[in-house]
Amino acid sequence: MDDALINVALLLVVASATLAVLCREPVRQAVALALLGLALTLLFLVLQAPDVALSQLAVGTALTPLLILLTARKVRRRPAEQPDAPRARPREQPQERP
Repeated sequence: MDDALINVALLLVVASATLAVLCREPVRQAVALALLGLALTLLFLVLQAPDVALSQLAVGTALTPLLILLTARKVRRRPAEQPDAPRARPREQPQERP
């Protein structure tokens, strides 16, 4: 029975890690990373490492995806420069008189 649980947990880890790698958007990657953290937490619990499972639950499932989401939000807030928008002319430097 233990081998079956370990194999199921490992399959969940492999599937969620593959999903996290294949996602292209940072928001979806953060969600996939949270799922990977949950799968790893389950694996650590099956392997009888509750202290590692609690650490993984806090850091890998909650904090890391949250930081990624906050960073993605901050980066998206900045207005992107449009390529066809007219650019302002640089100021002309005053000429020095002899």
